[in-house]
Amino acid sequence: MRTVYWENGVVKLIDQRRLPAVLEIVSYTDYKKIAVAIKDMVVRGAPAIGATAGFGLALAAFASNSSSRKGLLSDLQAAAEELVSARPTAVNPGWVVNRIMVRVAQDESLGLSETRNLVLQEAQLIADEDVAINLEMAKYGSSLISDGDVIIHHCNTGSLATVDWGTALGAIRMAHEQGKKIHVLVDETRPRLQGSRLTAWELDQYGISYEIISDNMAGYFLRSGNATKVFFGADRVAANGDVANKIGTYMLSLAAKDNNIPVYPVVPTSTIDLSLRDGDQIPLEERDPREVLDISFQGERVAPIEAQARNIAFDITPHRLVTAIVTERGIIHPPFEENLAGVLRNE
Repeated sequence: MRTVYWENGVVKLIDQRRLPAVLEIVSYTDYKKIAVAIKDMVVRGAPAIGATAGFGLALAAFASNSSSRKGLLSDLQAAAEELVSARPTAVNPGWVVNRIMVRVAQDESLGLSETRNLVLQEAQLIADEDVAINLEMAKYGSSLISDGDVIIHHCNTGSLATVDWGTALGAIRMAHEQGKKIHVLVDETRPRLQGSRLTAWELDQYGISYEIISDNMAGYFLRSGNATKVFFGADRVAANGDVANKIGTYMLSLAAKDNNIPVYPVVPTSTIDLSLRDGDQIPLEERDPREVLDISFQGERVAPIEAQARNIAFDITPHRLVTAIVTERGIIHPPFEENLAGVLRNE
């Protein structure tokens, strides 16, 4: 089942907020509500957000009442800006809507109906390409996984984070299907617990051995020799190889580096942003403090009612902590600034 898909003029999403308790499909016919769904994390994971933004742009195309091509393109531009701003750290939504906008602007002879249909066709093509890209990444990533590995995985990078199959978790799944005996230590990934709620749920579906650990246990397993590799995804990769990913990735990578454990981000090339020199230029989202403060234990609120909180959603892992970056075009090793640019030049 795909995380996001178009069906008879409706965008359908798996509501990731309901998992693992309920598998619910929600429907949208308004691109503004798609933007809210992205912001509220009905859908999450950079590739899935990108595909959703593409289908949201298609909704905007069919909803536009403009009687001119120029007016339709103006409406699409406004929708594109709203969709991209919903989750600013991930580069994929901007990449997707820019690709669609460039495509529809290329042929000025298209009529209104043809332009609207082209937006949908391009959005569907991007979604289909995502699945194929994920499978290629899984093949490359699985080659880094050995029989008997114990892998620490942060956040969620499986089918739910993409259109289908997944990035880092896709590589783990591929290794499992190749017959390798592996075990996954699943970081809870606080405060929204994507690891406990989503990654563990997916591993259950695939029959892959796993245990959930709190984020602050990772250092113990790395230092004690009870973990052999670290895998995660990314929402944006800067030109020098700095990686923006879910908060906690930096601390995990530091501990891995200190214990000579390899660290592998698994990312589509659409996530690589050569326009940004380094990670300091990546915008990092700060979310509602209630995600931190409203956590309960055994039915009781954890934090004092008057407490304040910060909720930085992402952090930057410097490229010096990264062993190699897995993409659909191969495994990229340092020096990243040279080799990332080289991979993208060969498009």
